[in-house]
Amino acid sequence: MSTPKPQAPRPRRRGFSDRSLAWFFVGPSVLLLLAINIFPLVWNIYLSFTNYAANRPGTPVRGMGTRNYERLLSQEDVWESLQHTAHFVTWSIALQVLLGFGLAWLLSRKFRGSGLWTTLIVLPMMLSPAVVGTFWTYLFQPQIGIFNAIVGLFTGTTEFSMIANPNLAPWAIVLVDTWMWTPFIMLICLAGLNSVPRDLYEAAEIDGASSWRQFWTVTLPMVLPFLMLAVLFRGIENFKMFDMVNELTSGGPGSVTELANIYLKREAFEKWRTGYAAALAVILFVTVFGFANIYVKVWNAVKQR
Repeated sequence: MSTPKPQAPRPRRRGFSDRSLAWFFVGPSVLLLLAINIFPLVWNIYLSFTNYAANRPGTPVRGMGTRNYERLLSQEDVWESLQHTAHFVTWSIALQVLLGFGLAWLLSRKFRGSGLWTTLIVLPMMLSPAVVGTFWTYLFQPQIGIFNAIVGLFTGTTEFSMIANPNLAPWAIVLVDTWMWTPFIMLICLAGLNSVPRDLYEAAEIDGASSWRQFWTVTLPMVLPFLMLAVLFRGIENFKMFDMVNELTSGGPGSVTELANIYLKREAFEKWRTGYAAALAVILFVTVFGFANIYVKVWNAVKQR
């Protein structure tokens, strides 16, 4: 009976294991994420339950319980700012979707010079929102504003200022935001239109479907996921809108364009009620997070049909 041959000893592995190597590269990113995103959120939630004021760092911080939240929900100014925000978000997104999809539909026809027109249309979204707000402030000037001069040609009105009119100022910020971000919707819709297989249109033509019928049965269902994604992005961004409106109207005239974030800025950095403003920031975060989750669930339900 032959004796088994002794196995050679396995060589010892040197260096890091795959798991250790993965944590070596991922660990700094996780720590940076915690430091930049998670810690400020937790700190803000803590401040929302206190009377902390940033201009009095040496003052003892007292716990307020839920009184900051109770005061917020009972303030008429808060509800007015949320109403102004809802008006701005609803109308700006509605106009951007209509204009963006229309422009994408035209540019998908691939006419001569379509590439040049696409580049020119995209230029506004490459600017900083603060720069756009400052730029349109000069366009809305009563004496030298080009926009007001054009309105005066058709109406005969002199020294007309859209941002100084309490009835028109909310529409002025909608107009500027639509001018800036319609190209974003257009690009996403253009990607959706270009991804539709030509075979579907050929099959629809063989079945005798008209152009209008092809739009409703082929184009719109195929582009709808892209469109809903664009609406989600723009809805979140518009709900957080601050810099463009702050440069354009600063919430005026009066408070007709005072969005929620502008109201938050005034409470935090003008009245220095930091704990109160932190509570409002938490409410805005929960609101955006909740609406985004509801929207995603509806989106998934639509995709499963």
